[in-house]
Amino acid sequence: MSRIRLFENDELDPAVRDQVESVESAGGDAAVLRAIANRKDMFDDYFRFYYPAHQGGVVESDLKELVRLKIARLNDCVT
Repeated sequence: MSRIRLFENDELDPAVRDQVESVESAGGDAAVLRAIANRKDMFDDYFRFYYPAHQGGVVESDLKELVRLKIARLNDCVT
């Protein structure tokens, strides 16, 4: 199974680093941000899609997050 390298803080674009630090200082996991930083050309587009999909719809966002975490665990993913 392929793995995506997670960027360290010193490798991140300053705007991305600010987001990572904000998430982590609030006790969150910024692994997705660190992974998507591999494709700077897709970073903003991904989140323009992700946040409305995650926050909207019929299924509550908390349940979507639990499903996302379960899928990650089943695939031996750190996020």
